[in-house]
Amino acid sequence: MKFKPFSSKQLRALTWWCDSSPDREHDAIICDGAVRSGKTVCMSLSFIAWAFYRFGDASFAICGRTLQSLRRNVITPLEPMLRELGFDCRQVLSRNYMEINRGNRTNRFYLFGGKDESSAALIQGMTLSGVMFDEVALMPRSFVEQALARCSVEGSKFWFNCNPEHPEHWFKQQWIDRREEKNALYLHFCMNDNPSLSRQMIERYRSLYSDTFYERFVEGKWVSATGLVYPFFKVHDRNVTSSECSRFYISCDYGTVNPTSMGLWGLKDSVWYRLDEYYYSARQTGRQLTDEEHYSGLKRLAGNLPVEAVICDPSAASFITVVRRHGKFRVIPAKNSVIDGIRHVADALKGGKIAVCPCCKDAVREFGLYRWDDHAGCDAVKKDNDHAMDDIRYFVSTVLQQDGNRFFAAAVRR
Repeated sequence: MKFKPFSSKQLRALTWWCDSSPDREHDAIICDGAVRSGKTVCMSLSFIAWAFYRFGDASFAICGRTLQSLRRNVITPLEPMLRELGFDCRQVLSRNYMEINRGNRTNRFYLFGGKDESSAALIQGMTLSGVMFDEVALMPRSFVEQALARCSVEGSKFWFNCNPEHPEHWFKQQWIDRREEKNALYLHFCMNDNPSLSRQMIERYRSLYSDTFYERFVEGKWVSATGLVYPFFKVHDRNVTSSECSRFYISCDYGTVNPTSMGLWGLKDSVWYRLDEYYYSARQTGRQLTDEEHYSGLKRLAGNLPVEAVICDPSAASFITVVRRHGKFRVIPAKNSVIDGIRHVADALKGGKIAVCPCCKDAVREFGLYRWDDHAGCDAVKKDNDHAMDDIRYFVSTVLQQDGNRFFAAAVRR
């Protein structure tokens, strides 16, 4: 493996703990900023080097949002770099730790996923000499604080990196805004701080995002989401027919008093088109339908097409039961992470991987009304005009990701 020269900011993150560094008295380091800015790789290397310079036969923690994402984003790229530098690495998968040796020193690095409040229990009772958090802004405060409390060894330090989120996020308020009080070194990274990223690749990443996500992931700003969620949306120029398509799905957001929205999706030339829809609002009609009546609407929408599955609102237990009892359609509970799902829909729209036909009037109407909630104090959308938006999000998050995340790499002129 060949290392490219590090940027000045990366070098500062790599060496802040060294005896010759003016930053050596800090108790923690925080690296935030743009995606692909090189903060994770230099922080990971720096964390391991510091651990071996200061300690032997000690325990440390490396934390990510999930174990899967931690291994993918940190451990897998880190191992060959460490071996190139003369370290021996051995993962003990059954116990989720990595044993690293160099010379006559050995240290253990335990791997943790901090995805929800229950994750704090995983790390209780340990004694650690240091902890590194990859994407700390995606972790609950209880998990992070429990991990920090485990660092009771003299000389222990904390390591944080993340991409920006909402400006009222707890990590920004408690750590970035109070960094002097916390005695933390703060380094803000831009894409230009990563020498391994070419100008063409930087422009490609800039073209992938828009609005709030552009400001956060490209400019590295902690900004609030405001205005329309999908201001760039454009309805397709014509209605695509089912006879032009090779595969079919239906996505469903189920409501009783709130509207029920279903979309029929067809694949044509690597693009998923919303061909038709079923949309029923009990408030507007003054009549609430039963699960069986909504199922009849589902059958009419599907017609005789070979629908592979119905991607359904995971909270619609009674409707899912009805669909399964009839035995005509396979049901897949949808992935329901709202903010990640919105980003995925935005990427799919900009990448030309999904399109909405003019006949889907309720979906088109909601695209023009679906807005961020400016007063929520966190990333949230207004719970109005969001039913077709939810069923579209279910489809993208569940089906397009299942098909290999192919759309996320598309480049579109911003």
